[in-house]
Amino acid sequence: MPKYNERGSSSQRGYGSKWQGARELYLAQNPFCADHKERGRDVIATVVDHKIAPKLFEAKQSRDPERITRAHKLFWDRNNWQGLCKLCHDSHKQRLEKSGVVIGCDVDGIPIDSNHHWSGGGG
Repeated sequence: MPKYNERGSSSQRGYGSKWQGARELYLAQNPFCADHKERGRDVIATVVDHKIAPKLFEAKQSRDPERITRAHKLFWDRNNWQGLCKLCHDSHKQRLEKSGVVIGCDVDGIPIDSNHHWSGGGG
């Protein structure tokens, strides 16, 4: 896991005043946690999450103009955003980004992610 200083500051990663304004507007328009909503529960979202991490800081460090452009587009693409509560964002969303597998199982104990190694997937 990268150390904090290797990730850059929040501003270096794109989370400056422009992001804060866009975040506030998005949460006002999408007030509920997307993960909880899927389970039929209304829990207030406090984090705007990128479904696919844009890795803007890493793109800037690469100095590759095409990679930077792609990262910027992904960062500001509202279709790539979802509101999450802090618990969902800081727990299973982070595990998903690290492992690439959705955590959880159905009522029969079968993993819900078809890529999970117990499902015969590639995970």
